[in-house]
Amino acid sequence: MTRLTRTAIWTSLLLVLGFAAQPAAAQGGLPPLLDRELYFGNPEIAGAQLSPDGQYVAFLKPWSDTRNLWVKKTTEPFSAARRVTAETKRPIPGFFWTRDSRLLLYVKDNDGDENFNVWAVDPAAPKADGKEVPPSRNLTDAKGARAFIYDVPKKSPDTIYIGLNDRDAAWHDLYKVSISTGRRELLRKNTDRIAGWMFDLDGQLRLAVRTTDKGDTEVLKVLPEGFKTVYTCTVFETCGPERFHKDGRRVYMQTNKGDADLIRLVLFDPETGAEALVESDPAKRADFGGALFAEATDELVATQYEDERIRVYFRDKAWEADYKFLQAKFPGKDVDPGSTTADDRLWLIQASSDTDPGERYLFDRKTKALTLQYKARERIPREHMAKMKAVRYPSSDGLQVPAFLTLPKGIPAKNLPAIVVPHGGPWARDSWGFNNLSQFLANRGYAVLQPNFRGSTGYGKTFLNAGNKQWGDKMQDDITWGVKYLVAQGIADPKRVGIMGGSYGGYATLAGVAFTPDVYAAAVSIVGPSNLITLMDSIPPYWESTRMIFHERMGDPRTPEGKAQLQRQSPLNSAQKIKTPLLVAQGANDPRVKKAESEQIVIALRDRGFPVEYILASDEGHGFARPVNSMALWAASEAFFAKHLAGRAQQGGTPDVVARLKEITVDPKTVVLSKAAEAGAVRLPKLAGSLTPGSLTYTGTIEAGGQSIPMSVAQTIEDAGAAFVVTATAKMPMGDAVDITTLDKTTLAARKRSIKQGPAAIDLSFEGGKATGTMAIGGGPKPVSVDLGGELFADGAGAHEAIGALPLAEGYSVTFRNFDVQRQTVQLKQAKVTGAEAVTVPAGTFDAWKIEITSAEGDPGSTTIWVAKDGRKVVKTVATLPQMGGAVVTLQLQK
Repeated sequence: MTRLTRTAIWTSLLLVLGFAAQPAAAQGGLPPLLDRELYFGNPEIAGAQLSPDGQYVAFLKPWSDTRNLWVKKTTEPFSAARRVTAETKRPIPGFFWTRDSRLLLYVKDNDGDENFNVWAVDPAAPKADGKEVPPSRNLTDAKGARAFIYDVPKKSPDTIYIGLNDRDAAWHDLYKVSISTGRRELLRKNTDRIAGWMFDLDGQLRLAVRTTDKGDTEVLKVLPEGFKTVYTCTVFETCGPERFHKDGRRVYMQTNKGDADLIRLVLFDPETGAEALVESDPAKRADFGGALFAEATDELVATQYEDERIRVYFRDKAWEADYKFLQAKFPGKDVDPGSTTADDRLWLIQASSDTDPGERYLFDRKTKALTLQYKARERIPREHMAKMKAVRYPSSDGLQVPAFLTLPKGIPAKNLPAIVVPHGGPWARDSWGFNNLSQFLANRGYAVLQPNFRGSTGYGKTFLNAGNKQWGDKMQDDITWGVKYLVAQGIADPKRVGIMGGSYGGYATLAGVAFTPDVYAAAVSIVGPSNLITLMDSIPPYWESTRMIFHERMGDPRTPEGKAQLQRQSPLNSAQKIKTPLLVAQGANDPRVKKAESEQIVIALRDRGFPVEYILASDEGHGFARPVNSMALWAASEAFFAKHLAGRAQQGGTPDVVARLKEITVDPKTVVLSKAAEAGAVRLPKLAGSLTPGSLTYTGTIEAGGQSIPMSVAQTIEDAGAAFVVTATAKMPMGDAVDITTLDKTTLAARKRSIKQGPAAIDLSFEGGKATGTMAIGGGPKPVSVDLGGELFADGAGAHEAIGALPLAEGYSVTFRNFDVQRQTVQLKQAKVTGAEAVTVPAGTFDAWKIEITSAEGDPGSTTIWVAKDGRKVVKTVATLPQMGGAVVTLQLQK
């Protein structure tokens, strides 16, 4: 997809050129069978970017079978480039130049866990000792945390503003980082549920964006001691700041607030609230798609809209003249200015189409010189690529569904095997342009349909909102009616239709074979959720700001009707209806769609004796990024479809791909789902003792992001007649937190809980199997009402003392129920005695039971406590907290 948009932060990279084998001979009028390496193999060159001063070009190129960063002078050939990174496990997903053209900043995670850190490398620096490349520095250095890049100000080229969730995995604190030294300065501790920050062109923090408890969006003016709401829109609308105007007063915003259906671009004054329309789609067909600003003047020079093709509207005559000059040079292609210099003289343009993955040219706007730099996927024979066309068809309720159709080249579009490819998101869209997968499948002889079902973005809020709570229902109808359209047109053989997709597309694949079992003859689900309840429960902490949006757009699992809806829409619960051969692919480290989502459906089909194939990559996350893994997946997929749909397929592959496919292919007979406790069977455990009133003090540290933060906890247990009242006060540099929990004296079940920390205040009661009360986090109190399904144990202040009152012994284990206050969901925990040992802490040496507390449902995080055998005091605690980015908290009993 070509887009006329730019960001100074990071570039999305496409897989491009790979190594081709000799093409097989054409069969039946089809082009030659092309090697899959051409489509999915490692690129030779990709993602080139000009340095702001125009002196250098940075790009990605494989080394040790992994995409790394390389740099060359603009005037040099690519063969003269110098490699500046040495990654061997995962490709670098994004990079950009600093404003002064001195350094390159790039991001990387660990085996697909999406905990991205920001790294810096000086291309001009000498090689590190014993290395072939200059040294790289981790600017964020946060273990188990994810960094967001918010701004790289023009006027301060040594500064980058980032967000880190190492203190709280759900919310990113705002830091100012010196690129040259790595020194980090905390600007804002995010205790107000801020989802994003906006700086003006001078690098001054001006605005923030917050999602409310209802899922609505608030645009906030940042004040020295807080925030002021200046703009709002509902969960069913879209609004947000894009970039400050050069006058420093107004801000460009996208919004469809009010009666308007399409997203428009406006200029908004945060001081007065005045809003002036800049532009809405002149054709009245598409949402506002993006803006291009001149680097040299900060003026808005063009806008774009993504329709069946991209449409561009210029506001600067000189830019428009140059763009038309380029269009004349590349007729029928999309032209993207791409990377430009700080003075806007040089453009590193891309010209591409549906049959051409693109060519990169250096364009000098002054001399009009146009110099070819490289061709993406140079070995792909463009003459054998298939055309993509836009189509529309009616769905079950008459709604017109836009889609893109790619038909095999060289044969009549009659009675073909076909594959439907629903996109991920689902709040995203497919676009016209060169598509690796569509071309690959068309070369194998398949008609390929990419439907933009309701809920897809870009077509207005009515179309988007038509998908609310329609997973597996009307959204799935839009896909099914796409198959009907292909059959009615005579394009598809109704007995040879397949479906495949990733993420939401994987869900749609599973829903297709579960809810419409007679439609598809083969299916491939890639990281697709099978159970919407467990999917919602496993939303990554750093998506906390969008949790309520999921509840509104998918369904609310906290309500009986929402839970019933999500259960009905979960393919797992209709697995008994599946009769379509299925291939399931999963990344073991996926933080969004956990591997249990795939394994549940694999087990369900296996136990029915139904054909199912399973691929599990131990070094992947939400998708397959390593080229060898990607190649293995596509090799398996094309063989699978050829077997069941009778399309063409390339046999075998390179030795490393064949070996890797063998390694990641899992025999379904061996799949064992981690046994989760049945919530309804969990009861209060039998006690062997009780609590002892009194006071204890603990000291320790929080190890997070390479820092050691001191903390202390003072705990008091009071006898209140029929109950114990436990008060725990934690003192930390970032502020105090007080947790007061009331426990039933007989059972130690939690009855009340009150938490106060900064602006957060939570007051809850636990009676009759329900949690009720209020929660206020950076706003007014909101009601809480959640069905717990039973009593809570070892929860809140005094939780570990309650564990100490159990009949502890070698091998003892127990499962109990907790309440996640932040997410408002029930969690099942398991405590297990793993041994006994002597423990020395400031209070002395104790013979203690060692107890591991983990999730009974397979969620991350664990706590180890040591309970003195004599007196049952908790003498030491070590906890790993995923909600704080994997921080480790250690506490020891003081004298």
